[in-house]
Amino acid sequence: MLLLIDNYDSFTYNLVQYLGEMGEEVRVFRNDALNCSQIAALQPEALLLSPGPCTPNEAGICLEAVRFFQGRIPILGVCLGHQVIGQAFGGEVVRAERLMHGKTSLVYHDGRTIYKNMPNPFVATRYHSLILKRETLPSCLEISAETDRGEIMGVRHREFLIEGVQFHPESILTEGGKTLLRNFLNIVREKTPAGKSKCTRATGKKGIIVSRGVANLDY
Repeated sequence: MLLLIDNYDSFTYNLVQYLGEMGEEVRVFRNDALNCSQIAALQPEALLLSPGPCTPNEAGICLEAVRFFQGRIPILGVCLGHQVIGQAFGGEVVRAERLMHGKTSLVYHDGRTIYKNMPNPFVATRYHSLILKRETLPSCLEISAETDRGEIMGVRHREFLIEGVQFHPESILTEGGKTLLRNFLNIVREKTPAGKSKCTRATGKKGIIVSRGVANLDY
Protein backbone atom coordinates (compact mmCIF):
# COMPACT_ATOMS: atom_id res chain seq x y z
CA MET A 1 0.00 0.00 0.00
CA LEU A 2 1.16 3.51 -0.87
CA LEU A 3 0.26 6.43 1.39
CA LEU A 4 -0.25 9.76 -0.32
CA ILE A 5 -0.44 12.96 1.71
CA ASP A 6 -2.77 15.41 0.00
CA ASN A 7 -1.77 19.04 0.36
CA TYR A 8 -5.26 20.20 -0.60
CA ASP A 9 -4.42 20.18 -4.29
CA SER A 10 -6.45 19.19 -7.34
CA PHE A 11 -3.44 17.43 -8.88
CA THR A 12 -3.43 14.89 -6.06
CA TYR A 13 -6.02 12.77 -7.79
CA ASN A 14 -4.18 12.84 -11.08
CA LEU A 15 -1.37 11.11 -9.18
CA VAL A 16 -3.90 8.73 -7.65
CA GLN A 17 -5.30 7.96 -11.09
CA TYR A 18 -1.88 7.19 -12.57
CA LEU A 19 -0.98 4.93 -9.66
CA GLY A 20 -4.34 3.20 -9.83
CA GLU A 21 -3.83 2.50 -13.52
CA MET A 22 -0.61 0.74 -12.51
CA GLY A 23 -2.58 -1.53 -10.19
CA GLU A 24 -1.42 0.15 -7.00
CA GLU A 25 -3.40 0.44 -3.79
CA VAL A 26 -3.25 4.00 -2.51
CA ARG A 27 -4.53 5.55 0.69
CA VAL A 28 -4.94 9.31 0.61
CA PHE A 29 -4.99 11.53 3.68
CA ARG A 30 -5.12 15.31 3.97
CA ASN A 31 -1.98 16.84 5.44
CA ASP A 32 -3.74 17.63 8.73
CA ALA A 33 -5.61 14.34 9.11
CA LEU A 34 -3.05 12.16 10.90
CA ASN A 35 0.31 12.16 12.66
CA CYS A 36 3.53 10.23 12.06
CA SER A 37 2.63 7.48 14.53
CA GLN A 38 -0.64 6.89 12.70
CA ILE A 39 1.17 6.79 9.37
CA ALA A 40 3.65 4.26 10.77
CA ALA A 41 0.82 2.10 12.09
CA LEU A 42 -0.56 1.79 8.55
CA GLN A 43 2.81 0.33 7.39
CA PRO A 44 2.88 1.86 3.90
CA GLU A 45 5.45 0.65 1.37
CA ALA A 46 6.19 4.25 0.46
CA LEU A 47 5.16 7.78 1.31
CA LEU A 48 4.20 10.26 -1.41
CA LEU A 49 3.85 14.01 -0.85
CA SER A 50 1.50 15.77 -3.24
CA PRO A 51 1.68 19.16 -4.91
CA GLY A 52 -0.05 22.03 -3.15
CA PRO A 53 -0.74 25.77 -3.20
CA CYS A 54 1.26 26.70 -0.10
CA THR A 55 4.79 26.67 1.31
CA PRO A 56 6.48 23.74 3.09
CA ASN A 57 5.83 25.45 6.43
CA GLU A 58 2.10 25.36 5.69
CA ALA A 59 2.03 21.77 4.43
CA GLY A 60 0.70 20.16 7.59
CA ILE A 61 2.50 16.97 8.62
CA CYS A 62 4.79 16.90 5.56
CA LEU A 63 7.99 18.39 6.98
CA GLU A 64 7.70 16.31 10.14
CA ALA A 65 6.97 13.19 8.09
CA VAL A 66 10.12 13.56 5.97
CA ARG A 67 12.27 13.99 9.07
CA PHE A 68 10.56 11.11 10.87
CA PHE A 69 10.49 8.58 8.02
CA GLN A 70 13.88 9.29 6.40
CA GLY A 71 15.65 5.95 6.14
CA ARG A 72 12.53 4.07 7.27
CA ILE A 73 10.34 4.11 4.17
CA PRO A 74 10.88 5.47 0.64
CA ILE A 75 9.59 8.99 -0.04
CA LEU A 76 8.63 10.73 -3.28
CA GLY A 77 7.71 14.42 -3.25
CA VAL A 78 6.04 16.22 -6.16
CA CYS A 79 6.22 20.02 -6.57
CA LEU A 80 5.42 21.24 -3.03
CA GLY A 81 6.40 17.76 -1.82
CA HIS A 82 9.78 18.22 -3.51
CA GLN A 83 10.23 21.59 -1.80
CA VAL A 84 9.32 19.98 1.53
CA ILE A 85 12.13 17.45 1.07
CA GLY A 86 14.64 20.18 0.32
CA GLN A 87 13.63 22.28 3.32
CA ALA A 88 13.43 19.30 5.69
CA PHE A 89 17.15 18.69 5.18
CA GLY A 90 18.17 22.33 5.46
CA GLY A 91 17.65 23.80 1.99
CA GLU A 92 15.97 27.13 1.41
CA VAL A 93 12.78 27.56 -0.60
CA VAL A 94 12.63 30.94 -2.34
CA ARG A 95 10.53 32.75 -4.91
CA ALA A 96 11.51 31.65 -8.40
CA GLU A 97 12.81 34.14 -10.94
CA ARG A 98 10.24 32.79 -13.39
CA LEU A 99 6.65 31.99 -12.47
CA MET A 100 5.78 28.69 -14.14
CA HIS A 101 2.08 27.90 -13.97
CA GLY A 102 0.93 25.49 -16.64
CA LYS A 103 4.12 26.00 -18.63
CA THR A 104 6.51 23.39 -19.98
CA SER A 105 10.30 23.18 -19.86
CA LEU A 106 12.97 20.78 -21.02
CA VAL A 107 14.35 18.87 -18.05
CA TYR A 108 17.85 17.41 -18.10
CA HIS A 109 18.63 14.54 -15.74
CA ASP A 110 21.34 12.10 -14.66
CA GLY A 111 19.60 8.96 -15.97
CA ARG A 112 19.63 7.25 -12.59
CA THR A 113 16.90 5.79 -10.36
CA ILE A 114 13.55 7.38 -11.28
CA TYR A 115 14.95 8.74 -14.57
CA LYS A 116 15.91 5.35 -15.97
CA ASN A 117 14.70 4.95 -19.58
CA MET A 118 13.46 8.55 -19.64
CA PRO A 119 14.21 10.78 -22.65
CA ASN A 120 17.01 13.24 -21.94
CA PRO A 121 15.94 15.96 -21.99
CA PHE A 122 12.20 15.47 -21.63
CA VAL A 123 9.30 17.91 -21.64
CA ALA A 124 7.87 18.51 -18.17
CA THR A 125 4.93 20.58 -16.97
CA ARG A 126 5.53 23.05 -14.18
CA TYR A 127 3.12 24.77 -11.79
CA HIS A 128 5.14 26.71 -9.24
CA SER A 129 6.32 30.13 -8.12
CA LEU A 130 8.70 28.82 -5.43
CA ILE A 131 11.89 26.85 -5.96
CA LEU A 132 14.78 25.31 -4.03
CA LYS A 133 17.72 27.70 -3.87
CA ARG A 134 20.68 25.92 -5.42
CA GLU A 135 23.30 27.51 -3.16
CA THR A 136 21.56 26.27 0.00
CA LEU A 137 21.14 22.63 -0.99
CA PRO A 138 22.56 20.44 1.81
CA SER A 139 25.34 17.96 1.09
CA CYS A 140 23.07 14.96 1.72
CA LEU A 141 20.95 15.91 -1.30
CA GLU A 142 22.15 15.83 -4.89
CA ILE A 143 20.61 17.51 -7.90
CA SER A 144 19.15 14.81 -10.12
CA ALA A 145 17.43 17.04 -12.69
CA GLU A 146 17.51 20.67 -13.79
CA THR A 147 16.63 23.05 -16.59
CA ASP A 148 19.11 24.61 -18.98
CA ARG A 149 18.98 27.69 -16.73
CA GLY A 150 20.12 25.72 -13.70
CA GLU A 151 16.73 25.64 -11.98
CA ILE A 152 16.51 22.58 -9.74
CA MET A 153 13.90 20.17 -11.06
CA GLY A 154 14.85 17.10 -9.03
CA VAL A 155 16.72 16.16 -5.87
CA ARG A 156 17.79 12.81 -4.47
CA HIS A 157 19.03 11.81 -1.03
CA ARG A 158 22.56 10.39 -1.27
CA GLU A 159 21.90 7.66 1.29
CA PHE A 160 18.17 6.92 1.43
CA LEU A 161 15.45 6.35 -1.13
CA ILE A 162 14.06 9.88 -1.09
CA GLU A 163 13.34 11.64 -4.37
CA GLY A 164 11.79 15.00 -5.16
CA VAL A 165 10.59 16.39 -8.48
CA GLN A 166 9.62 20.03 -8.97
CA PHE A 167 7.63 19.29 -12.13
CA HIS A 168 4.38 17.33 -12.40
CA PRO A 169 4.84 13.74 -13.66
CA GLU A 170 1.06 13.30 -13.44
CA SER A 171 0.41 16.05 -16.00
CA ILE A 172 -0.65 14.89 -19.45
CA LEU A 173 1.88 17.30 -20.96
CA THR A 174 4.82 15.74 -19.10
CA GLU A 175 6.73 13.27 -21.23
CA GLY A 176 7.23 9.88 -19.57
CA GLY A 177 5.47 10.71 -16.31
CA LYS A 178 4.19 7.17 -15.84
CA THR A 179 7.65 5.78 -16.55
CA LEU A 180 9.08 7.95 -13.78
CA LEU A 181 6.45 6.81 -11.28
CA ARG A 182 6.92 3.17 -12.27
CA ASN A 183 10.67 3.53 -11.82
CA PHE A 184 10.10 4.78 -8.28
CA LEU A 185 7.82 1.86 -7.49
CA ASN A 186 10.29 -0.63 -8.95
CA ILE A 187 13.05 0.75 -6.73
CA VAL A 188 10.74 0.57 -3.71
CA ARG A 189 10.15 -3.13 -4.36
CA GLU A 190 13.82 -3.87 -5.05
CA LYS A 191 15.19 -2.37 -1.87
CA THR A 192 13.72 -0.56 1.11
CA PRO A 193 16.37 1.50 2.91
CA ALA A 194 16.79 1.38 6.66
CA GLY A 195 18.86 3.09 9.30
CA LYS A 196 19.54 6.62 10.38
CA SER A 197 20.58 9.50 8.21
CA LYS A 198 24.06 10.97 8.43
CA CYS A 199 22.63 14.25 7.20
CA THR A 200 22.05 16.95 9.78
CA ARG A 201 18.33 17.14 10.46
CA ALA A 202 16.62 20.47 10.10
CA THR A 203 15.93 21.30 13.43
CA GLY A 204 -9.66 6.37 13.03
CA LYS A 205 -8.79 9.16 10.48
CA LYS A 206 -10.31 10.24 7.22
CA GLY A 207 -8.85 8.85 4.03
CA ILE A 208 -9.56 7.38 0.65
CA ILE A 209 -8.58 3.90 -0.43
CA VAL A 210 -7.80 3.52 -4.10
CA SER A 211 -7.16 0.02 -5.36
CA ARG A 212 -6.45 -0.84 -8.98
CA GLY A 213 -7.93 2.41 -10.18
CA VAL A 214 -11.19 2.17 -8.23
CA ALA A 215 -11.65 4.70 -5.42
CA ASN A 216 -13.66 3.91 -2.30
CA LEU A 217 -14.36 6.49 0.38
CA ASP A 218 -12.96 5.49 3.75
CA TYR A 219 -15.07 7.97 5.69
